[in-house]
Amino acid sequence: MLAAILILVLVFFTAFFIPNYNPAPREETDLSKTPQMKKLWNIAQTAIRERKPLKAEKALLTILKFDEKNAAAYNRLGILYAKEKHYKEAIECFEIAQSLDNNASSLHNVGLIYLETNKYEKAAMAFSQAIELEGDQPGRYIAYAKALEKIGERHKAAEALETAYSLNPSTVVLRHLLELYENFGDLENIELTRKRIDELQLERERIATKSAKPKRRLIRHTKKVTKPKTAKSTTASAKTTKKVAKKRKII
Repeated sequence: MLAAILILVLVFFTAFFIPNYNPAPREETDLSKTPQMKKLWNIAQTAIRERKPLKAEKALLTILKFDEKNAAAYNRLGILYAKEKHYKEAIECFEIAQSLDNNASSLHNVGLIYLETNKYEKAAMAFSQAIELEGDQPGRYIAYAKALEKIGERHKAAEALETAYSLNPSTVVLRHLLELYENFGDLENIELTRKRIDELQLERERIATKSAKPKRRLIRHTKKVTKPKTAKSTTASAKTTKKVAKKRKII
């Protein structure tokens, strides 16, 4: 009985006399901005430029040891593994980066690895998802077209390349389109695409010559202006020499 009374008194005292303890939430520090992380990033980037993959890998893994949710580090590590042809590890890194940050670049990189390893359907899916997130990059459509061509989707591949051309009207895109038609033996579209390439090249040449014409006119104008000045100066010097010669004869 006494024990029960003591427990009730303790509960009452705790509820009314001890203030609620609400510690202030800690501010989450951005690990990527700490001096140590900046130093590791510099080491990794320098090692990549100097083609020292082991040193770069070590620096990136150290970054991930301190910051497990660093999508940029996973993405960079995936690129590093892809260059070394460690495709399985590269895909894992890109997928983790994608799960942490819904990024079109990670999906595009995954698609490139699937394309390199002849997994064309997975490549097409990855490129399609990247385009949904970021549809204003012509390079994504060119890569998507390559994957579609490999799985026999010729018309969709041509549409993707036409979209790339609308974003960047260049002969490079048209040559990809020409190669597509040549691979499938589409003679009619081969001829049409060749004409488009020739017309675009002629248009570029016309623009180049128009921009060069004002410079030529300026050069001619300066020549016309300078010629009379030299002529006047020569006649003036001739007159002075004649005057000097006359004075000498008189003397």
